[in-house]
Amino acid sequence: METQLVKDAANMAFASASASASASASASERVHHSDQGSQYASESFRLLLEQEAIVQSMSRKGNCYDNALGESFWATVKTECFDNFRSGVPQTKAQAMTALFHYIELFYNRERLHSALDYRSPVQFEKDWTNQNFTDSVYT
Repeated sequence: METQLVKDAANMAFASASASASASASASERVHHSDQGSQYASESFRLLLEQEAIVQSMSRKGNCYDNALGESFWATVKTECFDNFRSGVPQTKAQAMTALFHYIELFYNRERLHSALDYRSPVQFEKDWTNQNFTDSVYT
């Protein structure tokens, strides 16, 4: 993977994040985590993160578990949302973004049951957690 591709993707993410950032989010809260690939360790990429006041975090050498959560999520997206591209890749960026939005926001977060959440959707888990903690804090 080329360094410029990673920098272009980062700049797109920065532009998107700044367009929707809340006023309460501080720059110190932003972290970029990656493996130790040469594109992420390059001086130009490190300077880009520094300019954006983003803390760089890299997995430890030989530790494949640092990125396991992210890798698992994207493997699930490729399998469930795009059927491992058996039907081909979306023809346009807009089609890909629409498919990802529908999958993540409408299915993955609201309907898909997650074994790590006691077979509840993330939305249901959050509601249950909020109700339990709100009720506990009011009556204790």
